[in-house]
Amino acid sequence: MKEKTVVLGVTGGIAAYKALDIVSKLKKKNINVHVIMTDSATKFVTPLSFQSLSQNYVVVDMFAEPKHWEIQHISLAERADLFVVAPASANIIGKIANGIADDMLSTTVMATKAPVLIAPAMNTNMYENPIVQRNIKLLKDLGYNFIEPDEGRLACGSVGKGKLADTDKIVDMIDMLLYSNKDFAGKKILVTAGPTREDIDPVRYITNRSSGKMGYAIAKAARNRGAEVILISGPTKLPRPEGVKFIGINSATEMYNEVLKHFDEVDIVIKSAAVADYRPLEKSEKKIKKSDDDMSIPLTKNKDILFELGKIKKNQLLIGFAAETDDLVCNAKNKVCKKNLDFIVANDVTMEKSGFDVDTNTVKIIDRDGTIIQLPNMAKEEVAHNILDHILNIKR
Repeated sequence: MKEKTVVLGVTGGIAAYKALDIVSKLKKKNINVHVIMTDSATKFVTPLSFQSLSQNYVVVDMFAEPKHWEIQHISLAERADLFVVAPASANIIGKIANGIADDMLSTTVMATKAPVLIAPAMNTNMYENPIVQRNIKLLKDLGYNFIEPDEGRLACGSVGKGKLADTDKIVDMIDMLLYSNKDFAGKKILVTAGPTREDIDPVRYITNRSSGKMGYAIAKAARNRGAEVILISGPTKLPRPEGVKFIGINSATEMYNEVLKHFDEVDIVIKSAAVADYRPLEKSEKKIKKSDDDMSIPLTKNKDILFELGKIKKNQLLIGFAAETDDLVCNAKNKVCKKNLDFIVANDVTMEKSGFDVDTNTVKIIDRDGTIIQLPNMAKEEVAHNILDHILNIKR
């Protein structure tokens, strides 16, 4: 696969230091990064810092002697697969919106035909200024991509909207815009992820060890490949993926209701959530006090969401997950038949670097006809793409 190139424009503002984290995270994904800094940005972070992380010469002065025999703003503009401005000041947003090209950054943005992602960061009053909002709307209408700033305490001491979006969110959006293979365009996919919580009383609940990482990886991979994605998730510590419809739930019953609500509108369901099989028969409205006696909690069965979907599915593809500790293949095959699945993704959670709360997984894909595809241990993002590839190969 051709190495992707991101040109990152950094403007003046206290958030400029966060752009270093963006460069670092992109390099870890083997993305080539070229940085252009405005003169004011160099007052907050030195070019050497970006040069060390990006391993590329950092451009600041439009009239500096070039390091290579090429017109730099044209060269970088043509080299970019994606152009990112983060942080983006009100000044650079205004320049781009009004066609002003008076420094290296604004000139290169004008010259690029690559998609552009802008991450604003500024004082709340500046961000809410009608002129700035007009400029943002104009650029959005022209096809420029924006990631909304976060709310919180700003460097100036005020509290409001204007903080640079979390760098994980920015990198996630970059992933989406860089992915060129849109083979799921026109498809609508519902993904479930994470654990469920079954309340015992106001302070206690029954849950499991699921982190949601596998489901979130699937949702991001499907989004990157052009699908419209609905992510129904139990409580996790993961940031919500950009560009998907997110529905947060707590209990198995809530997940069941949300899945059923959206089932008829989707083409594919991938059920990777770890849903509790049982819940307390009754939830105490007050905290249950400790006593000297043993305590038992009567449980009642939750609805099996996959089983219920298997009974009513029409043309949808239905994919399940089986997290097992023993008899992996036998248990997984039984679930395929019992729940009317198109295939199941099975993994032994006792294996090292597999299962809950790790970034890798070792899975078997098991089809309706019993065919087993063993995948090696790999990043959950890679597992997600293998699952999507298998969906495309299904003969129906």
